[in-house]
Amino acid sequence: MMIPIKGSPLSACLLLFLASQALSSAARPAPAGKTEFGLASVYHDRRTASGEPFLPHRYTGAHRTLPFGSYVRVTAPRTGRSTIVRINDRGPFVKGRIIDLSPAAAASLGLTKKLGTTRVEVLHLPAKAPKS
Repeated sequence: MMIPIKGSPLSACLLLFLASQALSSAARPAPAGKTEFGLASVYHDRRTASGEPFLPHRYTGAHRTLPFGSYVRVTAPRTGRSTIVRINDRGPFVKGRIIDLSPAAAASLGLTKKLGTTRVEVLHLPAKAPKS
């Protein structure tokens, strides 16, 4: 069965490519122990890419490639604080930023809306062992 897609064939190809990339990144395990350095920002959303409702009081974050449900330790060298967040959304979509944080997670690092962004270190944590 064909699904009609309005627009050019190029836009249809792009849509299929992006969908395949989203599915393949969700199936890959998180590379535990990998560290990224860059900017973090606070984000506000109504719904996440994972389908969960956005809850600003939870310690969650948005990352471009990590699978949903992955955990990362985010450390702000400026304040010396760190926190663990669960990835449940996609983003950030601004060049130079590596993670978007919920307001609760950002506040625990000392990141305020007035400050906007802060440099962080993001450490990918290993997946939790399955319960026996």
